[in-house]
Amino acid sequence: MTAELLEAVKTGDIDAVHKLLAAGADVNSRDSEGSTLLMLAAHAGNQAMVSALLDAGAEVNASDERGWTALMKAAYNADLDQGFADVVQVLIDAGADVEMPIGYGIRPLMLAAGYGETAVVETLLKAGADVTARNEGGLTALMMVKQKHYVDVINMLHEAEREAGVGEGSCSSKNAPGSNVITFLKPLSKS
Repeated sequence: MTAELLEAVKTGDIDAVHKLLAAGADVNSRDSEGSTLLMLAAHAGNQAMVSALLDAGAEVNASDERGWTALMKAAYNADLDQGFADVVQVLIDAGADVEMPIGYGIRPLMLAAGYGETAVVETLLKAGADVTARNEGGLTALMMVKQKHYVDVINMLHEAEREAGVGEGSCSSKNAPGSNVITFLKPLSKS
């Protein structure tokens, strides 16, 4: 039954998923690589499937052996070259941990920022993701994204850092020692 359930999730067949779950299939089943059904649906950006699996009791913060969760998989899908802000929001509403890191201390905000996923970054910031968090190399999401020139994400992270009391005009340093950084600032809106 697990193979049928995995296939139904991968093909987006919500009716088949409902039938299989009603027949006793495990909503927290995993594929051969350790991904849960929820992770597969989130990685595909299938918001309806993610919601259906959560409603059926899928564990929102389950992780695979590399530490990836459904939230991290929704933050950015390299195969499709995009993140899914709507899925990220559904997962956050279901209690997903916005600070759960993968290897090297990379958090969902850092991953989304590093790939220029503006809508995902905005969703994570609104959910309280820590803009000042650092990976194991001492870099924040803003430090990581500056070298990639995603201006919208850079501006958003600058604003979030300013609201958190760090960044330009504060006593703390947000740039790695010896780094050369080009800073793009968005002017404050006029009230």
